[in-house]
Amino acid sequence: MAATDRQRRTRRRVRILRWLSLRLASFLRLSGWRRPARPSRRPAARTGASLRALTAAALVLPGIAPVAARAAEDDEVSFQYGHYQEGERHLYDVHSDAKPLQVDSLLVNGRFTLFDRFKLAVNYLQDSWSGATPITTAPLVMGGNRSHDGVSGATPFINGDLYLDRHGNPLEVNGFGEVTGTNTQNVHTLSSASQETRQQLDAQLGHEWDDLELHGGGGFSYENDYESWFAQLGGRWDFDQKRTSLSFGGSVTASDTTALLDHDAVPYIDTSAYRDQIHVDPQTGNRTLNGQRRDWSAQLGLTRILGPNTRLDAGAAFVRSRGYLENPYKVVEVAFIDPAQQIVAPPGTSFAQVRALLEQRPNVRNQWTFDVRLAQYLERFDAALHFGYRYYHDDWGIDANTLEASWSQPLGHGWLITPRIRYYSQSAADFYVDYLVSNQAYQTVVSDPDTGDIISLTPFNPRLLPRSFSSDQRLSGFGALSGGLTLSKQLANGIRLESSFEYYTHEGKLKLGGGGEGSFADYDYWVIGLGLRLDANALHAFQPSGAPGDEHEGHAGHGLTRPPAGVMLGHMLGAGDTMVGFQYMFERRSGDVLHGASSASDAQIAASGCEGDPCRSAPRRMDMNMYMLDLMWAPIDWLNLMLMPSMVDMQMDLRALAGSEVDPHTSHEHSTGGLGDTRAFALLRLFDSEGQHAHLGLGLSVPIGDVNVQFAPSHGEAGGFEHYDMQLGSGTWDFLPSLTYTGRLERLAWGAQASGVVRLQHVNRSGYGLGDVVQLTAWSSYDLQRWLSASLRGVYTRQGRIAGEFDGTHGTTDPVDFPSNSGGEYWDVGVGLGATVPSGYLAGNRLSVEWLQPVAQQVKGYQLERRGSLFVLWSVDF
Repeated sequence: MAATDRQRRTRRRVRILRWLSLRLASFLRLSGWRRPARPSRRPAARTGASLRALTAAALVLPGIAPVAARAAEDDEVSFQYGHYQEGERHLYDVHSDAKPLQVDSLLVNGRFTLFDRFKLAVNYLQDSWSGATPITTAPLVMGGNRSHDGVSGATPFINGDLYLDRHGNPLEVNGFGEVTGTNTQNVHTLSSASQETRQQLDAQLGHEWDDLELHGGGGFSYENDYESWFAQLGGRWDFDQKRTSLSFGGSVTASDTTALLDHDAVPYIDTSAYRDQIHVDPQTGNRTLNGQRRDWSAQLGLTRILGPNTRLDAGAAFVRSRGYLENPYKVVEVAFIDPAQQIVAPPGTSFAQVRALLEQRPNVRNQWTFDVRLAQYLERFDAALHFGYRYYHDDWGIDANTLEASWSQPLGHGWLITPRIRYYSQSAADFYVDYLVSNQAYQTVVSDPDTGDIISLTPFNPRLLPRSFSSDQRLSGFGALSGGLTLSKQLANGIRLESSFEYYTHEGKLKLGGGGEGSFADYDYWVIGLGLRLDANALHAFQPSGAPGDEHEGHAGHGLTRPPAGVMLGHMLGAGDTMVGFQYMFERRSGDVLHGASSASDAQIAASGCEGDPCRSAPRRMDMNMYMLDLMWAPIDWLNLMLMPSMVDMQMDLRALAGSEVDPHTSHEHSTGGLGDTRAFALLRLFDSEGQHAHLGLGLSVPIGDVNVQFAPSHGEAGGFEHYDMQLGSGTWDFLPSLTYTGRLERLAWGAQASGVVRLQHVNRSGYGLGDVVQLTAWSSYDLQRWLSASLRGVYTRQGRIAGEFDGTHGTTDPVDFPSNSGGEYWDVGVGLGATVPSGYLAGNRLSVEWLQPVAQQVKGYQLERRGSLFVLWSVDF
């Protein structure tokens, strides 16, 4: 008996030592440590690992992380949110109601070891932007009045009259035609656009050998007026005992522009240079400018470990672009001096008609970039210093220099602070101009002297203008100075929280050597970033393991009992456990407009869909995308705490009703996007017996989503509120109760949930309030395999009508603009699959997918038919 106990204890010690040795080897391998050539190099190897860790932490910061997927880094999953906000433009004494540009962005990326030495990297990026940007530059005195509305964003005023002296300087002229002085001050003309959203997805697959790594991948980027597809190949070769690495790569990108020209601006902008590229929709009259471009790039980099604490990186890149390289929304002001009209000019001056022409850039661009970066670990401070320089040159005449430095300083207890500074300077493109002056008439009109009828109309001669011209401030000469700070905290089990802030100022006088653009183009902006990073290696190291072949069995079995992907708050964690998940939801409405449960004709909609006013249009399609980060923690066994921040984006396409006049302002797709409401929950365990479980959910929705999203102004008037369904949140504090029951018997699992949304405020700051929601759902799932389950679910939802209405200008010609056309009852059936990795490196990761198909719907008023919803959920416990 004693011998048996000794043997059992010996085997247990062997298993423990084996487990410790495997974990130590895994940690050293993932940290980059390798067996040293001489014993004396061991301390240097440890310091080098610190340098690499600090370098990685400093170079990958929230808000500025690279978009391109990289498969050669350590495994991790990260979520990053960034907000970009510009300051007010300098418009002198001219008032503009246009709001500065702002952008909300979401970046989700993951790097995983699939098997053996294969690695997969996937990135998803979404930007949602709104606000005003400069479309051109003009003399402040254009039109002879300094208070002229030329910078208000009212597009018709990009044209006007101008008086010039013999040197071409703009003159101020009073109402009596008298010159009162010279004013050479320029000013930007701002133009606002309705919210737009861009989405990008890319992936990369790589394979590593002992001294070589090769990877390939591709992706696409999409927005309403621009889409591109790209592919790339590259690799890395290590030599000199991995103290030196050579990286190489190349890519090709195909891009298509389909820019919808502003309906209000088209009559005032000369588009003759692109007449062959503009398509006119015969039904709506919308004018779309089409263009194609191709980009080829090549990169070469060299990394050298100069010492145990020093790393040097150098690189070079070349990009060749060909095709349509213009910005379809930028114009250039041209002052046309018509010799036949100079009789109206005061003595010694010239009279000019100012007209806006779409910018024209060369159709080829070659760009070269050279950069060097030095990372130095300072043992005395346990910190890392990073310094970088980049030189850029292209054949458009732009030369740019960038200097940047950062300091990564651990503060103890997992805290890391990284201040940084950056200086940038560039020269102007050869064809950059504030505006042009041309000694010719914009149009020469010949009329019949007797009848006054126009006999002929001759446009200006484009050969008398430069071949290329642009007033885009990004092609001007300027300097920029920015500074920022990143603060991060390393939590247990490989979780790192990050936050960052950066302030940037753009000024012509900051350009190296002087000679930059005028102060009219100076502006500043700031960026904040929030990030969550999960180190997959650390998570793997902390996950428990049992006997061989039984690793993560507990995690796998528990995962298969979880509800379908579309059920929120459907499970609880055990004491001390943490879960991180990411959920994507897509909902589509399209097809018929319903009245009650029946399809409504266009005549019915026109007569009754707009509360007594005649409807002219109706929705054709509406898509909603929602992205939620799930953070869940169980401080004690009977209590779980959960936080769910979100981002949303929506697209709506409107159509003209039969027999109605086509409105080009609504007969096209438009979109909104940005931060949605954030939800916080407490889950309370009611009972948990063998095979059965019940818990209560108490939640609160925080009104972060914007409910003041508006269309771009039109003809100088306010654009008005976007539709109710296109706002980004509820705008009210909401109570979110739920009651969930689940059960399991061998391979069969089941569950039911009652949940609701109770608005704690009657209306929000925009004057309306969404209706309350009640939802009942029940489901059953069956384990097809140890790692795979299938589910079937039924859902009943009842939603109340919108209360109140927008307290400002809004549409009145479409059913979606009226609160009476909201709310209803809905019956859906969902089918889903859930997969859990049962063992191996990715053990414990779960992926669930569910499609929810409408089977019946009874709507209030007139509403677009619901087509279905898709839910995708990834999560991992640790």
